[in-house]
Amino acid sequence: MKAAATRIVRRLRDAGHEALFAGGCVRDQLLGREAHDIDIATSARPEEVQGLFPRTVAVGAQFGVVVVLDHGKEFQVATFRADGAYIDGRHPESVAYTTAEGDALRRDFTINGLFFDPLEDRILDFVGGEADLKSGVIRCIGEPAERFREDKLRLLRGVRFAAALGFQIEQATWDALRARTMEIVAVSAERIRDEVVKIFCHPSRAIGFDLLDESGLLGVLLPEVAAMKGCEQPPEFHPEGDAFVHTRLMLSLLEEPVSIPLVFSVLFHDIGKPPTMFRDESGRIRFNGHESASAAMAERILSRLRFSNAEAGATVVGVQNHMAFKDVQNMRMATLKRFLARPTMDDELALHRADCLGSHGMLDNYDFLLAKREEFSREPLIPPPLVTGLDLIGLGWTPGPHFKKTLDAVQVHQLEGLLSAREDALAWVAANREMLESGGG
Repeated sequence: MKAAATRIVRRLRDAGHEALFAGGCVRDQLLGREAHDIDIATSARPEEVQGLFPRTVAVGAQFGVVVVLDHGKEFQVATFRADGAYIDGRHPESVAYTTAEGDALRRDFTINGLFFDPLEDRILDFVGGEADLKSGVIRCIGEPAERFREDKLRLLRGVRFAAALGFQIEQATWDALRARTMEIVAVSAERIRDEVVKIFCHPSRAIGFDLLDESGLLGVLLPEVAAMKGCEQPPEFHPEGDAFVHTRLMLSLLEEPVSIPLVFSVLFHDIGKPPTMFRDESGRIRFNGHESASAAMAERILSRLRFSNAEAGATVVGVQNHMAFKDVQNMRMATLKRFLARPTMDDELALHRADCLGSHGMLDNYDFLLAKREEFSREPLIPPPLVTGLDLIGLGWTPGPHFKKTLDAVQVHQLEGLLSAREDALAWVAANREMLESGGG
């Protein structure tokens, strides 16, 4: 990656242009982290970049950005620019080409405003980014309020960088961020989703959660989560505190790696508690049906933030079923096998583990399920059916609703170990035909 990017810089320099590595890759290099992408900034105009390289894509030529393709890798090559007025809170209405220093001054945070010359192995710092990296500080370049006014997504990016890097947000930057949190709604749902996913899928997600809360962004973007503050829980089951504290603790207890459905099922699994909370005659706190309420609310949030159907579906399944784990040791064998066979079970188990560790600390049901998984691992949890609808037709049955009930009944007996051969299953169906056709079984 670095060698290919250096070749691009060299070619630009040989053609008489200034060219440097820019932004996040320089920050990561100075932090000793591997850069996933290397962006290049140059004095060359877009048409000049395209003329120097055989394979390019003008992805943002109006902003001076060209993608150069080199041996299967993509590199963004952007002309040094100064931005015009921002009219939509995200994009400048015009750009003007400028110098490296002018380009640095338009960027968001000092740690992202650094350049690196790979040919001379030197850093170019026009904004004090090196000092802030060493001090662990997130600081806006220039006037913080102006930086956030230009691009509202920077509100979330500031939180994300602070959480992921373990840095402190400089006071003037923090004050400006908190003063403008309501403006985040001007950003598209898709861009908000992408930033929120990066915050919660990073190992520092609990710190990100805190910063979102303290800044006020959580209440604007996820008011359903913020509403869990002060939602009391029965202390005998939740000695850790209210539903908000419980959720935050669960986020900190997740084991890496995590999936999007897992993280967001943790975040949303108890959001139905505030609207379902009541005290029974004895004064005990109850949340009857909160899992269904949480699932319905989660589905609306995920739709609002434009998550994919697959991600939303798996998240909602985890939320809806998180209370079912309390009954697993009393399930019939067939029910337990079906329970474990769900495609979302890995994430559901991780959710249940964090739920227990973040409250009463008892992992008996979790350990039981792991043991059963091991016990059942020698054969498919849901084996091929012994009897099909065609078999029933072959026995002279007329298709109808009783077909599904019959096939389900056969599968239950198969999963319970009561039927294991096709011949035995067909004989059982024939012997119980009257009952099965009448809807029994």
